[in-house]
Parts: sequence; structure tokens; C-alpha cells
Amino acid sequence: MSTQVFETLESNVRSYSRSFPALFNKAKGSHLYAANGDAYIDFLMGAGALNYGHNNEYIKQQLLAYMAEDNIMQGLDLFTVAKSEFITTFNDLLLKPKGLQYKFQFCGPTGTNAIEAALKLARNYTKRSNVIAFMGAYHGLSQGSLALTSNQYHRQVAGVGLHNVTFLPFENNGPAGFDSLAYLEMMLEDTHSGIEKPAAVILETVQAEGGVNVASSEWLRGLKQICEKHDILFICDDIQIGCGRSGDFFSFEQAGIVPDIVVLSKSLSGYGLPMAMLLLKPELDIWQPGEHNGTFRGYQLAFIGAKAALEFRRDTDLEAAVKQKASYIERFLKEELAAADERIVIRGRGLMWGIDLSSFEDPLLAKKVAQQSFQDKLIVECVGRHDKVVKLLPALTIEQETLDQALDILQRHITANIPSGASTKKVHA
Repeated sequence: MSTQVFETLESNVRSYSRSFPALFNKAKGSHLYAANGDAYIDFLMGAGALNYGHNNEYIKQQLLAYMAEDNIMQGLDLFTVAKSEFITTFNDLLLKPKGLQYKFQFCGPTGTNAIEAALKLARNYTKRSNVIAFMGAYHGLSQGSLALTSNQYHRQVAGVGLHNVTFLPFENNGPAGFDSLAYLEMMLEDTHSGIEKPAAVILETVQAEGGVNVASSEWLRGLKQICEKHDILFICDDIQIGCGRSGDFFSFEQAGIVPDIVVLSKSLSGYGLPMAMLLLKPELDIWQPGEHNGTFRGYQLAFIGAKAALEFRRDTDLEAAVKQKASYIERFLKEELAAADERIVIRGRGLMWGIDLSSFEDPLLAKKVAQQSFQDKLIVECVGRHDKVVKLLPALTIEQETLDQALDILQRHITANIPSGASTKKVHA
């Protein structure tokens, strides 16, 4: 079989297949398999939709058992056993132990639809239209979420104006010494700032597509305090860094804050099935029936997979395993890889890491590393401004041997591409 059919008939909008031009047909755990039998270590993981690995055996068996009994597959927002069991399990295993009280809103099955729902709710609740977002943000590409997404490449094809959003620099991403929180406070208090008081502030605690930019706990707490002081809703986009990837199930836990709205999707279903939802504080639930709708907000298999994923996480003590692997990767990247050159900058948290190569003169250095790694059977993507950051996104269940193989491939290709005469021995935090 060839890939010619895609070149001939599929739209030019396809993207990942351009970076990874193989014909894939099977997958298991941390590996993707091409039709010719080649095995690739997957550090893309469905752009974060496969935290528990490809075809996780426990989750798969729960899905197969459900289908074998001819249980309902499409439920709109009807009451179903599958939905009831998911809500109960999520509440019992996550929300209650963490002291969190949220209501569940099931949206259309994509992250961007859940962002749209969060925006709509925040604006209707506060009766304000402006929203604060951050440079480097990626929240989706439908019209409302695109307005929150900062990348000009995506924004330029909107076809209409993208309004009612004010962008601020993310932590440590503005001019040297710039304090984005102090600037936000000034904007809100200065009657001549020219900025409409916002309905909400929305952010990813770790900007994934923006270059793996990590917000500190102190910065997040400061932002939350400003929101509380000025009666602004705090929306946490946990679509990619959530569902256990940060180490905790929710990425905001480490900061000790409680968002007003949490947006979840990607790995929520546990198996790569489409699913998205909001967690919202009960007092925010001012919706009237059907005001935010969607045919596939009742995809029953996703409920089954999501419940099984929570059980798998509990029964395998996955949280502890993720934190151990996170420490291992951080130590390797900083003490082994970054030591090769002082211009290599390492950022990350949990099992999302970025190798920032933007300080090198070669603007294509990161892309070369990714391309050569693919030839060496490792799938890894580039993110950030001008795609100068190599992003590591392994399965949370990755085996140590596979992890070591992947890190070795990256180290070899980065080291081989660093210009001769580079300085060494400096490690970046």
C-alpha cells in the first residue's frame, strides 16, 4: 500500500502526516507500527489524547465487554448507566478526595467545543464580553477558541475579526523584568487603561503548543488572587496537560488553587475516543436547557473508557509512577543533554518536556532533530515560536527501556547537530 491516495484525495489541511510520512496500521503501548512492520516509539501520543498508551489492555477489555452486550452507544444527553457510573467514579476518586465541588457539563466531543462552552458561560454569567488570554496560548481553532489562540499562522485564516480578547505575556515570556501580573492589576485598576473589565482569564498552566512554557505555582496563585479581587472567573484549560500528565490529575493542584471552570478533553476518555467536558462551580450553572448543545456529547463508549481509565490509574498507582519518570526525564535532560551546550534550554513538568533550541543560529535545528529522530523510529514534534522547541510527550505508562531508547535517540541527534566549538557544562533550570 502507498500514501498516494492521501496526496491525491485528502485535503491540503492535513498536517501531522507531513512530518511523519509513514503508513500506520497498528499500535500498542508506546509504539506505533507501520504497514511494512516498522515499529516507532511514539512521543506524540495523539497530541496528548493517549496518556494511557495505545490500546491500553484494561480499558480495551471494558470497552469490548460493553459493546458485546449491545449497550447503548449514542445517548445525546439522556440519562444512561454509562454516564452515571462515570460521573460517580470521577466524583468519588478525584473530586471528593481533593475537596473539589464541581458540576459536570458534557460538550461536543472536542476540546475546542468545550472552550466555546466555557467562554459562553463566563460571558453570560458575568455579563461581560472581554477575556484575558496569554501570548503563546493554544485553545483550539473554532471561532471563539481561535480568538484566544495567539499563533498568527492560525489566526490569519479566521475570515472574520477575532475580538473581545486581551493578550498578556505568559510568565517569563515578556520583556526582561516584565511583570505580567502587575500589568494586569494596573489595567484593572486604572480608569484610563482602555481595557474592558474581563469576564474571565483563561490559561494553560503549561503552554504545550506554545513551547512548553511552565507557569510557576507562585505566579498561578497571584493570578488567581487578582481574579478573586476583581470578580473575574478563572478558567483552566487542562485539555493537554491535565488527566495525569502533570503528575497530579489536574495540573493546577500543585499551586493549591481552585479554578472556577476546568476544561478537559483529549485523554479524558482514556482510549483516544472523542470526549470533552467542563467542570464548573455549582453557582455558575446558569444554563437553560439546550443553550449549549451537541449530538455527540453523549458518546457512551467514551464514558466507559473514561471510567476504566480512572480505575486503571488508581489500581496501578499511576500517579506515583508518572512523578518518578518525570524526575528521571528532568535529570537526564538537564544533566546529560543540556550539558552539551549552554544554549540548550530545558522546560517541562510531569511527562511533558520541551528542549528549546531557539538560541542557536540555525532556525531549522529543532526540525532537523525531529526529522532525523523519525528516521531513527522516534516520533516527536516541534512546537513554540517558529517550531524551535522539541516537545516530549510520552505515554504515562511508558516502559523504562523504551524511555531510555527514545532519550538516547534525541541526545544523539541533538549532539550531532550542534555546531562545533559550542560551549559546554552549563545546565539550565
